[in-house]
Amino acid sequence: MQAIGKRRWAIAEGYLPPYGTGDSRELESHEAACILNAGELDAQVEVTIFFKDRDPAGPYRLTVPARRTLHMRFNDLSDPERIPTGTEYSAVLESNVPVIVQHTRLDSRQAELALLSTIAFGTD
Repeated sequence: MQAIGKRRWAIAEGYLPPYGTGDSRELESHEAACILNAGELDAQVEVTIFFKDRDPAGPYRLTVPARRTLHMRFNDLSDPERIPTGTEYSAVLESNVPVIVQHTRLDSRQAELALLSTIAFGTD
């Protein structure tokens, strides 16, 4: 299968809720970048996080194997630093091969869960 997508993606709206009501990993408040690599080569992805009041964090480096998907939780990123909760941020993902990126947030701060999902903005 041929690679599909773009090499550079932006998620302009990011926020990690500082707490939640979920009692399992599935119901924990989180944000994720769901990355699809439909091509024949592994995708080497760098994530840079931007803040309104400080220098960017990153790059965070990850690999999405060929013909696979990765649901990367922003909450799990730790090297070079953790993304602070309760802080607005944006993200830019850059890949060596075309990929598709979807952004998802599960907010479990209330018992009535809120879920949002959208395709990120892709450009080459």
